[in-house]
Amino acid sequence: MRKKNVVLENVPVTAYAAEGKALARQDGKVIFIEGGVVPGDVVDVRLSKNKKDWAEGKVIHFHSYSDKRVTPFCSHFGTCGGCKWQMMPYSLQLEYKQQQVADHLQRIGKLELPPMDPILGSAHTEHYRNKLEFTFSNKAYLTTEEIRDNDGEIPVRPALGFHVPKLFDKVLNIDTCFLMQEPVNLIRNTIREYAVSHELPFYDIRAQQGWLRNLVVRLCTTGEIMVNLVIHHEDKANRIALLDHLLKTVPAITTVVYTINPKGNDTIFDLEPKVYFGKGYAEEKLEDFVFKIGPKSFFQTNTYQGEVLYKVTRDFAGLTGSEIVYDLYCGTGSIGIFVSRNARKVVGIELIKEAIDDAKENAARNNVNNAEFFAGDVVDICDDEFFAHHGQPDVIITDPPRAGMHEKLVNKLLEIAAPKIVYVSCNPATQARDLALLDALYTVEKVQPVDMFPHTHHIENVVLLKKRANN
Repeated sequence: MRKKNVVLENVPVTAYAAEGKALARQDGKVIFIEGGVVPGDVVDVRLSKNKKDWAEGKVIHFHSYSDKRVTPFCSHFGTCGGCKWQMMPYSLQLEYKQQQVADHLQRIGKLELPPMDPILGSAHTEHYRNKLEFTFSNKAYLTTEEIRDNDGEIPVRPALGFHVPKLFDKVLNIDTCFLMQEPVNLIRNTIREYAVSHELPFYDIRAQQGWLRNLVVRLCTTGEIMVNLVIHHEDKANRIALLDHLLKTVPAITTVVYTINPKGNDTIFDLEPKVYFGKGYAEEKLEDFVFKIGPKSFFQTNTYQGEVLYKVTRDFAGLTGSEIVYDLYCGTGSIGIFVSRNARKVVGIELIKEAIDDAKENAARNNVNNAEFFAGDVVDICDDEFFAHHGQPDVIITDPPRAGMHEKLVNKLLEIAAPKIVYVSCNPATQARDLALLDALYTVEKVQPVDMFPHTHHIENVVLLKKRANN
C-alpha cells in the first residue's frame, strides 16, 4: 500500500513537460510538478499521485529560486489560473513550447521530421486577446490574506471575474486583467460596482438562482467593442438601468446585446442574443479581409497572431491560383476566405450550420466569389457525387478542435488522397496522433509552431503533408 501525503524535499526542477507541468527526476523517478515553478528552482513537493516510475505533485516550499525567474506583472498571478508562465521570460516560454511540439510529434507520432522552423512568437505579450468571458458569482473566492484580514472569518461577497481552477462555484474578483486592452477592465468593473451598489443578485451556480450570470466582451483591432450580458431571466427595469449606465460610463462601446439563459449550464449556442444597442455584431479584420463576428461566432482570439497563423497556412498550401482547396472545420470561413485569392476554388465544410451561415455572409462581404460553404460532417458530405460536382481537392486544410480529427475523418482523408494537406492544430498531442495515421500515405514536409497565447503553455502548430511519390 502506497503512503499518502508523501513530501519530496529539495527537488531540483530541470525542465518542462506537457500541459505546462515542470519536470524533475529523483531516485530514477520522473516527477511532474504544478505550482509556478521554473527550471532551476529547488522545491519541496507534496505528491498527489505516486507510481513506481513517476509521480505528480504540487510545490509547497521553495528552497531557492532559479536565476531564470522574472517577476509576474499581474496581481492575480497564481490564483486566477490564467497566464501561468508569467514568472518565465518570454524567450524561455517559446523555447519550451517549441520543444513541446517536437516531443509530441516524435514520441506520440513517431514521425520522421524535417528540421523544424523556429517558433513564431507574438509581438504582443500583453493585451493580445480580442475576447474574454467573465463569470458572476454570489460567492467570491477569497485569498488567504483576505481571510486573515477578516480574523479568519469567510465573508460572503459577490464576484465578477474568472473561475478559480478546480473550484467550479468560486470566482475570483478581477480588478485588472492584462489579457485585453482598455476599456475592458473599465467595462467589467463598472458593471460589478453598479450591480453591488444596487444589490442586483449575482448567480449562485449551486442553487442555480440569481440574475447576473456572465459577461462576454469582444474588442476588435478595428476599434469596435461588443458586450454580451448574460442573465438568468428577464428583469427589464434593472436590465435597462444597468446597460444604460454602462453605455454612459463607457461610450466607446459600439454594440450591446443581452442573452437570457435559464439553463443549468453557461453555453449560449442554443440561445438567441437580443440587440440592445448598436448593430448586434462587431467587425474584425485580417489583412484587408473584414469579418462579421456575432455574439455566438467563433474567431481566433488573438487577431494579431491569427493573421500570422493564416499566413503560414497560406504559404504551406503553396497556391498558384489553379488549385481547388477544401477547408475542413472551416467555422465562419476565415481560413478559406484568407487563402481564396490564391485558389481557383475554396470548398468549406463545417458541422455547425450557424457558422456556415456566417461563412457565406463573410464571403459576400469580401466579394469572394470562388468559395462555397456546406454544413455537415465531412465523412458524409464528401462522396463521389460531391466530388463530381465540386472537384477533387488539390489541397486540404484542416483545423480541428483540441480533440483532433475523428478516426473516420482521417480514413476519409486517406481515401481522398489529396496531393497536400495543411494541418492546423491547437493541440500538438492529438495532431501527432492523427499524423501517425496519415503517415500511411503522407510525409511531413514542414513544421511551424506559432505562439498564440503568451504566458500559457498552449501552442498552435502548422504541418504540411505531401502525398508520397509511390502512392
